[in-house]
Amino acid sequence: MRMKRIDVVVNTASGSVGADAPEIAERLLAEHGVTGVVHAPTPDELVDCLRAVIDGAPDAVLVLAGDGTARTAAEMAGADGPLIAPLPGGTMNMLPHALYGERPWEEVMRDCLSDGEARMISGGEVGGRPFFVAAILGSPALWATAREAARKGRIDLALARAQRAFRRAFSGRLRYALDGRPKGKAEALTFLCPLVSRELDADAQALEAAALDPSGAVEVFRLGMNAVLGQWREDPSVSVGLCRAGQIWAHGRIPAILDGEPARLDMETSIRFRPEAFRALVPATR
Repeated sequence: MRMKRIDVVVNTASGSVGADAPEIAERLLAEHGVTGVVHAPTPDELVDCLRAVIDGAPDAVLVLAGDGTARTAAEMAGADGPLIAPLPGGTMNMLPHALYGERPWEEVMRDCLSDGEARMISGGEVGGRPFFVAAILGSPALWATAREAARKGRIDLALARAQRAFRRAFSGRLRYALDGRPKGKAEALTFLCPLVSRELDADAQALEAAALDPSGAVEVFRLGMNAVLGQWREDPSVSVGLCRAGQIWAHGRIPAILDGEPARLDMETSIRFRPEAFRALVPATR
């Protein structure tokens, strides 16, 4: 697709973004003959800059920043705004990896400029907050730092963080009612968007919902090992289904992770599927 104007927003203070990123982005725009402006706001100016850029209605906005900023840009643009390309510039890069795979941001940007097309992305919303990859509610949300340490091969650090998370774990199970089905209880709930779910087609009109309810430390350990092996759906403490809308209750505020970013939700919150969340700019070959 031919784009007349592209804006690039770079957070040079984010995760894996270097100080030379704005200069590299300008060079890539010039190489592809695209008219555009590269913005490098300070962290305090970042949200206001995104708002101004998106309100300016360019053909596309490329965002080189962390997970929270990527989610904010997609939310601001919505289904009717400019195309959004969340380039991997953070630590976890959940949305960029879901859209483009684990590749350097320069490579992704080059492909989007040379062979980009629009793709409507669905998502979810919990407690009024959007997510486009996954939401985790309950005590496992406290285990994110342990998981990252394990992913990097730091098993000693992962165990220490896991022990700390276990001591701080959310006391009391979640209550939930999804799509009018009978109410249930679980230690945690996870919701996967069609973009990343292995069980749903990309155009599925629902979230994949899983209720995790291990009864003790042994089952928690088994579930963790199954998750590492990618077999968590087969674990006997997991119930899987679809969700378009539902309600969730707890005795206190609910710890959560939304697209890699920690959050605290009210003790009573709602969940819903959003069939048209935002339009992403993706290489036509993906």
